[in-house]
Amino acid sequence: MRLGIDPGIGGALALLSRDYDLLAVIDMPVMAGTGKRQQVNAAELSKIIDSWQRESEGDQLIAFIEQVSARPGQGVSSMFSFGDSFGTVRGVLAAKGIPLLLVTPQQWKKRAGLIGAEKDKARTVAQQMFPSADLARKKDVGRADALLIARYGSKNDV
Repeated sequence: MRLGIDPGIGGALALLSRDYDLLAVIDMPVMAGTGKRQQVNAAELSKIIDSWQRESEGDQLIAFIEQVSARPGQGVSSMFSFGDSFGTVRGVLAAKGIPLLLVTPQQWKKRAGLIGAEKDKARTVAQQMFPSADLARKKDVGRADALLIARYGSKNDV
Protein backbone atom coordinates (compact mmCIF):
# COMPACT_ATOMS: atom_id res chain seq x y z
CA MET A 1 0.00 0.00 0.00
CA ARG A 2 1.13 3.52 -0.74
CA LEU A 3 0.82 6.45 1.60
CA GLY A 4 1.10 9.90 0.00
CA ILE A 5 1.76 12.81 2.32
CA ASP A 6 1.55 16.56 1.82
CA PRO A 7 3.31 17.40 5.12
CA GLY A 8 2.12 20.94 5.87
CA ILE A 9 -0.47 22.03 8.40
CA GLY A 10 -2.97 22.36 5.53
CA GLY A 11 -1.70 19.11 4.05
CA ALA A 12 -3.18 15.65 4.03
CA LEU A 13 -2.61 11.90 3.91
CA ALA A 14 -3.81 9.60 1.15
CA LEU A 15 -3.74 5.81 1.16
CA LEU A 16 -3.85 3.80 -2.07
CA SER A 17 -3.88 0.07 -2.62
CA ARG A 18 -1.32 -1.63 -4.86
CA ASP A 19 -3.99 -1.48 -7.58
CA TYR A 20 -4.23 2.32 -7.21
CA ASP A 21 -7.63 2.13 -5.51
CA LEU A 22 -8.40 4.94 -3.09
CA LEU A 23 -8.60 3.56 0.44
CA ALA A 24 -8.56 6.81 2.40
CA VAL A 25 -7.78 10.50 2.17
CA ILE A 26 -7.84 12.76 5.22
CA ASP A 27 -6.61 16.16 6.31
CA MET A 28 -3.39 16.30 8.30
CA PRO A 29 -4.31 15.96 11.99
CA VAL A 30 -3.42 19.19 13.77
CA MET A 31 -3.70 20.69 17.24
CA ALA A 32 -3.04 24.00 18.90
CA GLY A 33 0.61 24.96 19.09
CA THR A 34 2.30 27.96 20.61
CA GLY A 35 0.51 31.25 20.19
CA LYS A 36 -2.01 31.21 17.37
CA ARG A 37 -0.14 28.60 15.37
CA GLN A 38 -1.19 25.02 14.87
CA GLN A 39 1.09 22.00 14.72
CA VAL A 40 0.86 18.44 13.48
CA ASN A 41 -0.74 16.21 16.11
CA ALA A 42 1.88 13.44 16.25
CA ALA A 43 -0.20 11.23 18.56
CA GLU A 44 -3.24 11.36 16.26
CA LEU A 45 -1.07 10.81 13.19
CA SER A 46 0.41 7.76 14.90
CA LYS A 47 -3.07 6.36 15.60
CA ILE A 48 -4.13 6.86 11.98
CA ILE A 49 -1.04 5.09 10.68
CA ASP A 50 -1.50 2.26 13.20
CA SER A 51 -5.04 1.79 11.92
CA TRP A 52 -3.91 1.73 8.30
CA GLN A 53 -1.12 -0.74 9.10
CA ARG A 54 -3.65 -3.09 10.75
CA GLU A 55 -5.92 -2.85 7.71
CA SER A 56 -3.06 -3.56 5.28
CA GLU A 57 -3.43 -7.33 5.76
CA GLY A 58 0.31 -7.95 5.48
CA ASP A 59 0.87 -5.60 2.52
CA GLN A 60 3.81 -3.36 3.38
CA LEU A 61 2.99 0.29 3.80
CA ILE A 62 5.43 2.61 2.00
CA ALA A 63 5.27 6.37 2.47
CA PHE A 64 5.97 8.98 -0.19
CA ILE A 65 6.30 12.46 1.24
CA GLU A 66 6.74 15.74 -0.54
CA GLN A 67 10.30 16.95 -0.08
CA VAL A 68 9.94 20.51 1.08
CA SER A 69 12.42 23.36 1.13
CA ALA A 70 12.53 27.06 1.85
CA ARG A 71 10.96 29.35 -0.72
CA PRO A 72 12.12 32.91 -1.44
CA GLY A 73 10.12 35.48 0.48
CA GLN A 74 8.76 33.00 3.02
CA GLY A 75 9.01 34.26 6.59
CA VAL A 76 11.36 32.67 9.10
CA SER A 77 8.53 31.78 11.50
CA SER A 78 6.46 30.25 8.72
CA MET A 79 9.41 28.23 7.43
CA PHE A 80 10.23 26.97 10.92
CA SER A 81 6.62 25.87 11.39
CA PHE A 82 6.67 24.05 8.05
CA GLY A 83 9.96 22.35 8.89
CA ASP A 84 8.55 21.30 12.25
CA SER A 85 5.55 19.68 10.53
CA PHE A 86 7.83 17.89 8.05
CA GLY A 87 10.04 16.61 10.87
CA THR A 88 7.08 15.45 12.96
CA VAL A 89 5.67 13.43 10.06
CA ARG A 90 9.08 11.89 9.30
CA GLY A 91 9.58 11.06 12.98
CA VAL A 92 6.23 9.28 13.28
CA LEU A 93 6.93 7.26 10.13
CA ALA A 94 10.39 6.31 11.39
CA ALA A 95 8.99 5.25 14.76
CA LYS A 96 6.49 3.00 12.95
CA GLY A 97 9.25 1.47 10.81
CA ILE A 98 7.60 2.64 7.59
CA PRO A 99 9.95 3.06 4.62
CA LEU A 100 9.95 6.63 3.38
CA LEU A 101 10.85 8.09 0.01
CA LEU A 102 11.05 11.82 -0.60
CA VAL A 103 9.44 13.15 -3.77
CA THR A 104 10.10 16.64 -5.04
CA PRO A 105 7.13 18.75 -6.11
CA GLN A 106 8.59 18.82 -9.63
CA GLN A 107 8.59 15.00 -9.81
CA TRP A 108 4.99 14.35 -8.83
CA LYS A 109 3.63 17.44 -10.56
CA LYS A 110 5.32 16.47 -13.82
CA ARG A 111 3.75 13.01 -13.66
CA ALA A 112 0.34 14.58 -12.94
CA GLY A 113 0.68 17.15 -15.73
CA LEU A 114 0.70 20.08 -13.32
CA ILE A 115 3.97 21.84 -14.13
CA GLY A 116 3.11 25.51 -14.58
CA ALA A 117 -0.54 24.97 -13.60
CA GLU A 118 -2.37 26.87 -10.88
CA LYS A 119 -2.36 25.15 -7.47
CA ASP A 120 -6.09 24.38 -7.56
CA LYS A 121 -5.68 22.39 -10.80
CA ALA A 122 -4.47 19.50 -8.61
CA ARG A 123 -8.03 19.10 -7.29
CA THR A 124 -9.38 18.70 -10.81
CA VAL A 125 -6.74 16.13 -11.79
CA ALA A 126 -7.14 14.18 -8.54
CA GLN A 127 -10.94 14.19 -8.85
CA GLN A 128 -10.66 12.72 -12.35
CA MET A 129 -8.34 9.95 -11.12
CA PHE A 130 -10.24 9.32 -7.88
CA PRO A 131 -13.93 10.25 -8.43
CA SER A 132 -14.93 9.01 -4.96
CA ALA A 133 -12.45 11.33 -3.19
CA ASP A 134 -14.01 14.16 -1.21
CA LEU A 135 -12.31 17.19 -2.79
CA ALA A 136 -15.22 19.63 -2.93
CA ARG A 137 -13.72 22.40 -0.80
CA LYS A 138 -11.09 24.83 -2.08
CA LYS A 139 -8.93 23.91 0.91
CA ASP A 140 -8.94 20.25 -0.24
CA VAL A 141 -5.96 21.00 -2.46
CA GLY A 142 -3.85 19.38 0.29
CA ARG A 143 -5.88 16.19 -0.11
CA ALA A 144 -5.46 16.37 -3.89
CA ASP A 145 -1.71 16.81 -3.52
CA ALA A 146 -1.48 13.84 -1.14
CA LEU A 147 -3.44 11.68 -3.61
CA LEU A 148 -1.19 12.65 -6.49
CA ILE A 149 1.95 12.06 -4.40
CA ALA A 150 0.63 8.58 -3.49
CA ARG A 151 -0.16 7.95 -7.14
CA TYR A 152 3.37 8.99 -8.06
CA GLY A 153 4.64 6.56 -5.43
CA SER A 154 2.49 3.78 -6.81
CA LYS A 155 4.21 4.20 -10.16
CA ASN A 156 7.64 3.97 -8.55
CA ASP A 157 7.55 0.87 -6.40
CA VAL A 158 10.62 0.28 -4.30
